[in-house]
Amino acid sequence: MNFFEHQARAKRRTGTLVLLMILAVLCLVSVTSLALNLLWLQFLKEMKQSPSFDWQLTAMIAAVVFLVVIGSSLGKHAELKAGGKVVAQRLGGRLINLQPKGLEEQRLLNVVEEMALASGTPVPQVYVLPDAGINAFAAGLTPQEAVIGITRGAIMVLNREELQAVIAHEFSHIYNGDMRLNTQLVAIVHGILVISLTGEAMANGVNRAGKLADNRVGGLAMWCGLTLILLGSVGTFFGNRIKSAISREREFLADASAVQFTRNPAGLLGALKKIAGYAASSKLDSAISAEYSHLYFSEGATLSVYGQSATHPPLSARIRRLEPGWDGRVPSIAAIELPAEDRPGDLDSCGVSSRQAQSASALVFDLEAIKQSITSIGSPNAEHLLAAQATLVSLDPALQRSAHSTTGAQALVYGLLLSAQRAVRARQLEHLESNSPFEVFACLQGLQKQLAALDPNLRLPLLDLSIPALQQLDKPARQRFMDNLRQLIDADDQVELLEWTLLRIVQRHVEGLPAPEYKWGLFQRSEELAVLLGALASAGQASPQRAQLALVHAWSGLPFARPQPAEVDLEQLDAALVRLRQLMPEERPMLLQAMARCVCHDGQVTLAEAELMRAVADVLDCPMPPLLASTAQPASAQAAETSAQAVTL
Repeated sequence: MNFFEHQARAKRRTGTLVLLMILAVLCLVSVTSLALNLLWLQFLKEMKQSPSFDWQLTAMIAAVVFLVVIGSSLGKHAELKAGGKVVAQRLGGRLINLQPKGLEEQRLLNVVEEMALASGTPVPQVYVLPDAGINAFAAGLTPQEAVIGITRGAIMVLNREELQAVIAHEFSHIYNGDMRLNTQLVAIVHGILVISLTGEAMANGVNRAGKLADNRVGGLAMWCGLTLILLGSVGTFFGNRIKSAISREREFLADASAVQFTRNPAGLLGALKKIAGYAASSKLDSAISAEYSHLYFSEGATLSVYGQSATHPPLSARIRRLEPGWDGRVPSIAAIELPAEDRPGDLDSCGVSSRQAQSASALVFDLEAIKQSITSIGSPNAEHLLAAQATLVSLDPALQRSAHSTTGAQALVYGLLLSAQRAVRARQLEHLESNSPFEVFACLQGLQKQLAALDPNLRLPLLDLSIPALQQLDKPARQRFMDNLRQLIDADDQVELLEWTLLRIVQRHVEGLPAPEYKWGLFQRSEELAVLLGALASAGQASPQRAQLALVHAWSGLPFARPQPAEVDLEQLDAALVRLRQLMPEERPMLLQAMARCVCHDGQVTLAEAELMRAVADVLDCPMPPLLASTAQPASAQAAETSAQAVTL
């Protein structure tokens, strides 16, 4: 099952989940309203009044209970829309992207960055939780808002291979749509839980009122509170059963994806066995850890829970899936003592020699390389991981350090958009000197040499590394930063397609976009597809005639007619991409294949075309892993010249 099939399945599962939860809420509301009405009848009888069952009162109670449940669920959903950082911060996590402390945190950050670059996605925010247990999670409604959290115990007990496997497992949840579904589950179950919380508040209020509890009104309130506690607990129980059933089933898939990603089952096996034999197991000490139990790599409760209430399969079952002949033995490991202070450390090596980092600035790729990258969307493999490690090694250390600070990250993105034309570059720098903070401009000036020597193939990876730091900008700084980017692009009165695409990537990950609603088939968006393919053809071909031939070739594999050609501009392309993001997951491979035919029309794909296609795919929520250098060939002088040309719309 590929990336797009996983997304389609996640969409169907979301629909089933919503239906089950609606039925559960309706049953809960009905039973609660009937129970409260019966208590009211009993109260009237004790007050020596003639009671009669009041359906209107029952309906009013049901409406109030329903609004409380839905309102609480929507409120929790609104809170989680701020991104996975909400979950990480509530669990006591600390962001380490900008300031990792100690060798263990630096090693973790390196592993996450490798995984992100290998999968073609920006680096997520990484949080370390102050728990001795071995655990991790991925949270967020969209990949752009995703965070990865991992416990202190995990980064201190697991070796690099085991840590890599755990992170690959969490990346799988991001790709396969599990992360969004799991975050939505938190909101839905919270709405049901509010009923019992309301009951607790009522009962505690009566107790604090003292003598009020002795009269009939206080007694009614007390019984109402106890009833709400009982019924809310029953509703929460069934909500958690639904949550657990969904969670258990997708853990095996994430384990298999992690092994495929790393091509090293020993890493995941080692992590699972260490959890089984570790004194602190996978326990999280936070008082609210149960609320997010289905997000974790392993059970986060004090005692492992199995059966229908467990959010994860038993560790033994997961181990035997990977090692059928396992004899049941696990290492015995004492619980670590959490350090009061972390010691500083140097950068952890990626384990790849800089000689392995092959410069791709003079490479061309063929259609097979593009197809392989498309096939690997959502399921990168060990070759992509090695390519990512080589990329990190080949990046200048000064650029890497800058990507991990808000000041340096802004300077890097500005540097990526500086023109090669001296007059235009002078205008751009003059604008930045007047409109950016002094420290940002000074950093840019200090990085001029490194940016000038930057391999063009490293522009997208460098941008991906900078995203977590840019996401930490406050609203005024973010607005000023985005305004400066637009000014840099407009400085020469023409906009290159790659410049525009880089701007859209930054905008999507820093300013944020709502999660797309998947509702269209590709044939229903044929006009938008024609706009996108027309832009790609114009960017990749030297003349309008050749661009037209590339467009015809791209359309040749589509089962519907091409609309009348229209003049393509960036405003149209903007609108087209917004609508194409709403394609059904199963329709997206056809879109990517048409894009591949477009850029491969002349038999080879230059670096500029490959970079552009990956950037556009990223905007369309189809993160393409890097093209593997092993499938590339040295570019001819003519191809290299074409690769260096600036193409505008």
